[in-house]
Amino acid sequence: MIQHIVVALALQLLLRAILRSWGAGTAAACAWAIAREITQAEYRWIEWFGSGLRANMPWWGGLDPRVWQKADPWLDWLVPCAVVLVVAFVVRTRRVHPPASKRP
Repeated sequence: MIQHIVVALALQLLLRAILRSWGAGTAAACAWAIAREITQAEYRWIEWFGSGLRANMPWWGGLDPRVWQKADPWLDWLVPCAVVLVVAFVVRTRRVHPPASKRP
């Protein structure tokens, strides 16, 4: 999970540097984490229900609740999303409300 957080933060910071937008970086990092876990769920579906063949998987295979029964896949996208959201919120809050020592 630590690797997922690091990648999400790196993506957020990269897009912040390129686009000058914390929101765009946060959205892209969350989209990456969610898409990655849906892809992993598709592989679980293929292994468990599709006889190892991608062609046997329906379009909704990665969203099938049966492949989301454990906490790990949920945490692998929820935690990175929460971290980048907190970073964006803290940065935005600090920008809007500077510390008392910096006020005129």
